[in-house]
Amino acid sequence: MKDPKKVAAVMAAVKAYIQTEEEALVFQSMPVPAKPPAEPFSPWRFSGRQDQMQMRLQMLMKAYHR
Repeated sequence: MKDPKKVAAVMAAVKAYIQTEEEALVFQSMPVPAKPPAEPFSPWRFSGRQDQMQMRLQMLMKAYHR
């Protein structure tokens, strides 16, 4: 490998690979941001969602089309 263009290309590729690995290590060492607290359980919201899903299922089963 005495062609200077090939040597330069190999050196650039190795440098890019090493830099990518270093960036990955830095990214992995960063702390994970905390998730915001979830909303408390609401039986009203749960009931409403359940009613919506049941209505859609009945519409799909054609319970209201007759």
